[in-house]
Amino acid sequence: MRVLTLAAVCLSMLVLGSSAGAAPLVAGKAPAHLHAFLLRADEPADTSFARTPSFAWDPVPGAARYQFQLSTSSAFRESGIIYSATSLTTPVAAPLVTLPWITGNPHALFARVRAIKRSSTTPWSAAFGFDMEPAGAPKPLASQPGLLRWTPVEGADGYEIWLVDVASPTVKFEFSLTNVLDEREFYTFHRSAPWIGTVRWRVRAIRMDRGPQDGPKRQNGIPAVTYGPWSPVYTSSNPPYVTGPITLRSTVSDVVANANDDSSAAHRLMPGFTFTGDTAIDGTQAELFRVYAFTDRQCLNRVYTSSIIGGPAYAPRPYGPLALPTSETALTAARSSYLSDGSEPESVAADGQKMTSTESAPEATPTTAVPADSDSATGASSAAGPTQLAWTGKLGAPVDLWDTDWPSSGYYWTIVAVAAVSPGALRTATAGVSTVGATSTTAISGTGLSTGDTVQIGNAGNQESATIVSVSGSSLSFASPLKFAHGSGEPIVRTGGNLQYEDLELPQDVCAAPYNRVARFGKNSEPSLTAAGQLFASGLSPNGRLTAGTSGKAFYGHPLVAWTPALGASAYEIQWSKTRYPFKPQPDPQNQNALGTMTLTTSAVLPLGAGTWYYRVRGFNINLPTGAQQMSWSDPSKIVVARPKFRVVGGGK
Repeated sequence: MRVLTLAAVCLSMLVLGSSAGAAPLVAGKAPAHLHAFLLRADEPADTSFARTPSFAWDPVPGAARYQFQLSTSSAFRESGIIYSATSLTTPVAAPLVTLPWITGNPHALFARVRAIKRSSTTPWSAAFGFDMEPAGAPKPLASQPGLLRWTPVEGADGYEIWLVDVASPTVKFEFSLTNVLDEREFYTFHRSAPWIGTVRWRVRAIRMDRGPQDGPKRQNGIPAVTYGPWSPVYTSSNPPYVTGPITLRSTVSDVVANANDDSSAAHRLMPGFTFTGDTAIDGTQAELFRVYAFTDRQCLNRVYTSSIIGGPAYAPRPYGPLALPTSETALTAARSSYLSDGSEPESVAADGQKMTSTESAPEATPTTAVPADSDSATGASSAAGPTQLAWTGKLGAPVDLWDTDWPSSGYYWTIVAVAAVSPGALRTATAGVSTVGATSTTAISGTGLSTGDTVQIGNAGNQESATIVSVSGSSLSFASPLKFAHGSGEPIVRTGGNLQYEDLELPQDVCAAPYNRVARFGKNSEPSLTAAGQLFASGLSPNGRLTAGTSGKAFYGHPLVAWTPALGASAYEIQWSKTRYPFKPQPDPQNQNALGTMTLTTSAVLPLGAGTWYYRVRGFNINLPTGAQQMSWSDPSKIVVARPKFRVVGGGK
């Protein structure tokens, strides 16, 4: 029988601390070979990281637990402590916080660890110095006219784009949750080369500053900026605007997918949409456009409505559309200036249905706990777990789309022409009685009326003008009280009002033959990788040594597992099961027995007992609607935890 080392034996014992108020006895050597890593404890040594690393060290014989600290001070002064853990039962640590970008000479961050035995404590290890340096700035990628594109950055939650030559009225910054941005500021109401010919821009990756729900993000409160370095100034050139029939081109993100090419790869990030032309099916030449996405080829079940743009490309923006002009005077001014961001005016489809862009939707609620689980052998849903994560800042509208099983299923998209029109005469009548001083009335129909319209109400003897401030169904509210009483059936006639934005085409018409202006694309979120030949796992071996991978072999105690970041993921869930299929998530005793645990980093220590286990990881995309932010699961990975073995040594009478 193999004899288990003292380290493994003690790990199975109840942790006993020193008595209150008494200084612990110092005994034995400090833990050795403390180091940091991203995926496996045996990867090449490094001291510079772009995301929060994990840590490992040689096990100490007789250790019941370990105490681990991160600090900005090599002397580990109290004000420098960023993170600490006191109950680690194996020689690995997975910090739960976002570490700030920080560099030093030679290092600016330090880690240390010590072992806690039954009746004594070892000295602290030598400080391990390291730095946190952001990944390089994004680089430009080939794109289509009207669309900026750059390399995705691992672990980024989004991107900030500096439009160098736009003053609206000051320097303009835009945000993207994917790796593309349309040039709507340059094209909307402009088509000449001085406006669209050359676009100068810079871009930097954004990461959200977030932390666990039950504690501070960093123990000493040191800030962690939410951005990486700015790129150099990039210059993108656009050809002259192509007129003629509207023709769909490609969808563009981390991949470029040609229209209706089922062999194209699915997008891992929400794509931008590109097209050429400007002429509607009735021959009208338009200068504004809107993108629609549907789940069906007939273009009926709409799942995405873009904001109105004036260029040959559209890419989603989480913080809203352009503030389009609402009067003829403002429209004239817009032709000689850049539009700022703001609320999009009311707009309607070609059949009069009111439209609201997805960019104008309320922001989603981010996932902060293990969601209710239906992926079990019985199909019964479990209860959601307790809140684990805390999010800060404004997340923006949910401008992403759900996964599809590409290429067997996907999304269908099209472009329609849009026009800014002055509201013409429209006639309806009152449907009830309005008293003197009333600020609203009910019409027979409110269709076609909108905020800013001016109307005349009443017959010759009690006719008066009013300005509409809101329309809710057939109820009209006015800017000022009515001067006369009005009975049922009296005329309401629109005499003027704000510009309205109207689709010139119905999607179902342009998607149908003979026009066939419809294309497909797929969206499949990226799964994390938990192994590459060997597991991304580290921990204590049954013979008491630090080990990693161990394909076909076993760990002792709680192993640390790591995974690669998934594009678009801002948080992760990890589950474990006794069977690979059906995968039956097991309760996490450290998370109130929820079926798994959430984390903001890319590693976790699993509280596994002895036996054979399977674990899986998935990301969460907070740019999807509330309650539907789960991404693809990784393939389940097998991991084995050994049972403790004992042998009595020595003896006495």
